[in-house]
Order: sequence, then C-alpha cells, then structure tokens
Amino acid sequence: MDTSGERFLIVKTSSMGDVVHALPLATDLARRWPSAPIDWLVEESFAAIPRMHRSIDRVITVAVRRWRRAPAAAQTWRELRAAKQQLRAQRYSAIVDCQGLLKSAWMARWARGTRWGFDRASAREPLAALLYTNVVAVAREQHAIVRNRALGRAACGTDVTAPASFGLQPPAIAGSPWADATSRPFAVLLTNASRASKRWPDERWRDVAQALHGRGLRALLFAGSAAEEADTRARAAGMADAWVAPRCGLDTVAAALARARVVVGLDTGLSHLAAALGAPTVGIFCDYDPRLVGITGPAPCASLGGVNAAPTAEAVVAAVDQLLGSGAAAPRLP
Repeated sequence: MDTSGERFLIVKTSSMGDVVHALPLATDLARRWPSAPIDWLVEESFAAIPRMHRSIDRVITVAVRRWRRAPAAAQTWRELRAAKQQLRAQRYSAIVDCQGLLKSAWMARWARGTRWGFDRASAREPLAALLYTNVVAVAREQHAIVRNRALGRAACGTDVTAPASFGLQPPAIAGSPWADATSRPFAVLLTNASRASKRWPDERWRDVAQALHGRGLRALLFAGSAAEEADTRARAAGMADAWVAPRCGLDTVAAALARARVVVGLDTGLSHLAAALGAPTVGIFCDYDPRLVGITGPAPCASLGGVNAAPTAEAVVAAVDQLLGSGAAAPRLP
C-alpha cells in the first residue's frame, strides 16, 4: 500500500536498448520512494523488460509501430483508447519522459500529472520539449543511463550518486529443448542487427566460436525473424558446437542470457539486456560511439570498436578471456 501518496510514470517506449537504459531510473525512484507505485509506458514488443524489474507496479503497453500500419482499423482505436484509460486511471506525482521524442511526449500528455522531459537542446526531437510541464537541461555527450538518471533527479529528487542498478529478476528456464541446451556451460553470440552497418563478418564470429569451444563453452545463437534465422543457421554451420535456438519470446531469451558464462554481441538491445541481467558481456561496435551507449551491467563488461572501427576477432577473444578470468562469471541460476 502506498503511504507516501506518491506515484510515478516512466515513459520509455522503445527501442529495446533504450528501454534497458531507463531501468536504473526506476531503481532510483524505488530507492527514493520505496512505497510509491511506479508505472511504465512501453511498446508491447518490449513489455517483458520493465515487467522483470522488481519495483514496477503496472506496465502499460502501446503498439505505435503496429497502429501505424492500420491507422483506421477499429482494433487500433480500441487499443489506443484502452491505453489512454489506463494512463488516466491514476494521477501521477511526476511523469518522466526519458524518450525525448514527439510521440513519447504526446503520449505522456494522456496521463494526469506533471510532465518532465529534456529541454530543446537535450531532447532527441527538440519540439518534444514544448509538450512538457517542466524541462531539464542534460548534456547530450553522456551515456544514456546517466542522462536518464539526471532527468529523474531533477523531476523526483532521486540520488544518482549510487551505482546504477537495473533491478531485473530474470525468469526461469523451462521446458525442453531449453533445459537440455543450457545444461552445460555455454556462451551466447548475438550476431544479428537491424542495420547492416552494425554487423560483423561471419568469419570473425566463427573464430570467436572456435575460441569459446576451446574453452569448454558451446555457442548459443538467437534469431528474431525468418530471414535472421536463415542467416544465423548458415553462420552457425561453420562453428564448432553451436546451437541456433528456436524463435521465442523475450522472456525466454532473457532467461538464457542471464545464465550464460559470457555473451558476445553487436550493439543491439539484446546485448544491453544481457549486461543488465548480470551476464559478463562483450559489445562489438561498428558504427556508433560506445561512450554514449556502451555495454554496462553488474558484471564486468567490455565495449570494443566504434564508428568505422570494427574490432578484430583477436581483440574480442582477448576481451572474452579477460571477463572469464575475472572471477565474475554469471551465476548458475535455477
């Protein structure tokens, strides 16, 4: 029961990595207001992430990506009205939009309460600042987690001096073939990305898989679509002891990531989720500056590469060895 009279709403709808980077903001709120409910507005495809956070009360979903494909459909309008009704069912002490987009600022207006967001110079879309009650200047040349926590401090008086905590409780591994596939030590290779500029050559992935095999780890790979699955199976065909997981929900992926001895992944949402879940993670950056969205979590992590500076397979293997030798491998969870 909320005895403080406070209630908060985090607006962070997408994409996956962005949602992960907002999790420490929820933890900060829970530390500052331990009895206050915290709600989260998110795209339906990423709802599993805030649901894993120990302090989130309600997860309210939208489907903007799907609604755009059928803007006049009756189902679209029913779902939109339902989301608005859920948001208006409570009055919030603070509505914190750490997305900084026109669409997120507009949806924040559906809720009742004081709206906080980045100012024109700080927001990803400057016009979003016109839709907030209060705006905050936060330097853009900082990691996304730092920016989100700074916004929360201004809006809700949270303490950002403590280390960032993601607050995730991963689900259990359940059922075959997952129990069999994860019954012995394994690593996860996250080899797919939506943008071609983020991808890494197949031969380098095979070199990493061979190195992992030599260290007693099988390689587990994921694919999110039929096209990705075909590419991933072709990539894995040249690897020693590799298993391409069947397509599955984000809960199942998270359960596997949390139990991996090490994760090696491109600059994608799943790599950031792996680190947040406590897996030692090596991030491969090929077209973005890791200073702004580097891989970070409770276990040791490494972010290699940068804009037009993809790391070599040797550098990635060296980072894997450093993480495996740190004594901070992910725990074997039940």
